[in-house]
Amino acid sequence: MQINETRCEILAKYMIKNNATVRQAAEKFGISKSTVHKDVAERLKDVNKGLHSEIKELLDKNRKERHLRGGAATKYKYILLRKEKSKSEKTISTKTSSRSKQRKK
Repeated sequence: MQINETRCEILAKYMIKNNATVRQAAEKFGISKSTVHKDVAERLKDVNKGLHSEIKELLDKNRKERHLRGGAATKYKYILLRKEKSKSEKTISTKTSSRSKQRKK
């Protein structure tokens, strides 16, 4: 990394190298998503036009895939909820069956 490299260039290079989203870059660098987006979408244009055109393609690709990632996250969430529910039902049925065995004695 060069000393005169700006934050927007650093962010853009990271995002391109890692095929990262704005959210992932924000988490990695400890800054807000708004700051990352403004840096790579607006400020970078004035600093490095070539890098800006590359990052614009990545942002467009991420925008097009956003609904897919959201759907996958929602699906995963409900899979986890179903697993938790089935675990709690098994625990309840186990407790119930052990109580009935104790009463029979």
